[in-house]
This record gives sequence, structure tokens and C-alpha cells, in this order.
Amino acid sequence: MLAGQILNGLVSGAMYALVAIGFTLVVGVLDKLNFTHPEVFMLGGFIGLVSLTYLPLPWAFVLALVVGGLLGLFTELVAFRRFQSSDARITAALSSLALGLVFTDLVHKVWGTEQVPLPPQRGWLAGTFEIAGVQFLNLQLMVLGVTLVLMAGLHYLISRTRIGRQIRALAEAPVSASLLGINVLRVKQSVFFISSALAAVAGLLLALRSDAANSEIGLTFALKAMAIMAIGGMGDLRGAVLAGFLIGVVEALMFYFGWGRLGEMTVWLAMIVILLVRPAGLFSGGLHSREQRV
Repeated sequence: MLAGQILNGLVSGAMYALVAIGFTLVVGVLDKLNFTHPEVFMLGGFIGLVSLTYLPLPWAFVLALVVGGLLGLFTELVAFRRFQSSDARITAALSSLALGLVFTDLVHKVWGTEQVPLPPQRGWLAGTFEIAGVQFLNLQLMVLGVTLVLMAGLHYLISRTRIGRQIRALAEAPVSASLLGINVLRVKQSVFFISSALAAVAGLLLALRSDAANSEIGLTFALKAMAIMAIGGMGDLRGAVLAGFLIGVVEALMFYFGWGRLGEMTVWLAMIVILLVRPAGLFSGGLHSREQRV
């Protein structure tokens, strides 16, 4: 059914958007790419694998948020703390890439290279619901609901809270923010904590959707998320969200209409076309203008 396929697309798009938001936050504030991000996303599935063996689902989400956030803080300390200037972008990117490979190798040592099934979900999560004669999975509703709540929470944090104002100030004018007394290090740590926490939850949601944790999934989703970030506009959170949902729905519709072989190409074709027409992406400006970036 078309409605079911659209819902599948929205669910996929929601997870794309969560991962893309994490990339976008770091790019928007630091003007650097965090290549540990895909591996934190992948680790979210294994956090779910461990926690769901002993704890109910809500606690699995809490652990994913906390552990993912702590991994983000560790990444900032190891891969980015010493590489602050714009001249060190490549060094910081390579450092984060190396740290991500360490994370992947540790997962391979503990769980191997094959995907590992999650404990079966029972109760409400395993059920279905019906709308206008169309059957949907409760799991789909849960995935979509969790992502929308997290996105709304992030919007509130960035736009209405003190730390959000500090994040926007640092993104707009890092030198001025420091002169105004903003604790720049704390703000950067907050950005890494938030972005990695969202990535870990997205990884847990994907593992729940596929009933397995997969150590090879990080790169696939991360490449799409980076393309989605470029489509939406580098450093623009609105663009990352809208582009993520758009790509997810378009992919689903291509499968529905029998163009499944082109489904995986959708994001790349869209990125090429949109960047040819609008090089700055659908939304330009983002979190900062880069004019005062040092």
C-alpha cells in the first residue's frame, strides 16, 4: 500500500535526519567534520543489544543517550581538543577517522563482523495498528515519535535555552563569544555530547527496526547523512531535517513504483541536482556565516 510505503519513508527519513543533525551541529559550530559520528551511530545498536538483554526499552534509550553523549565528549577530547584552528581541519578529521576505526575494531573483537540479533520485542511494540484500513507497525510509530520528540527538544534547546544561545553565539562569532565571557570549551563539549547522543539513539532505532545490531551499517548511513547535510545546507539544522525526510520518502516511493534499483542512488542524484542549482543547499546561512571563523 502507498500509505504504508510513505510511512516507511518517513521512518527512514527520520533516522537519516537524526544522523545528519549530528554532523550539522559540529560543522555549524566548529566548521569541522566529525568522522567518529558514523561509528557512534553504529554503537547505538550494540548499546541496545546489551541493555535490552537486561533492561526495558525506555532504559535502553536513556543508556543510548548517555553513552553516546560520553563518546562524543571522548571524541572532542581525543580528536578535536588540540586542533582548534581552521588550518587543522584535515588533521582533526583524520584524527576522528582513526578514532572511529578504533571503535569499529573493538566491536569486531567483541561481537564479530556479522550482525547480531536483538532480544525479541514483546508487548505493545510487537503489535500493529490500523488507520483507514491500512495496517501499520507499532514499531514504526514509536521510531517516528521518538525522533520527532528529540528534534523538538533540540529545537527548544537551541532556540530557547542559555546553552543554545551560547552555541549560536559561538557559531556566529567565535572570537567575540570568547571575549564576552562564554565558556567556549564547555559549549563545544555540549555540541559533541548532543550530536553523539542523537547518533546513538538513531543507531538504536535502526537496530530495533531491523531486529539486529550491525557493525557495518555506520558508513552507509553516514555517507547518506553527509549528502543530506549538503542538500539541506551546510550547518543548517532545518535543512538537515527536511532533506532527511524528503530523501527517505523519495527512496520509499521509488521502491513502491518498481524503481528499487535506483533507490540507493536517490540521495546522490538529488545532491548533484540541488547543488548544481543551489550550491549552498536548500537553506543557506546555517548556524554561522563563517565570516569571522578563525
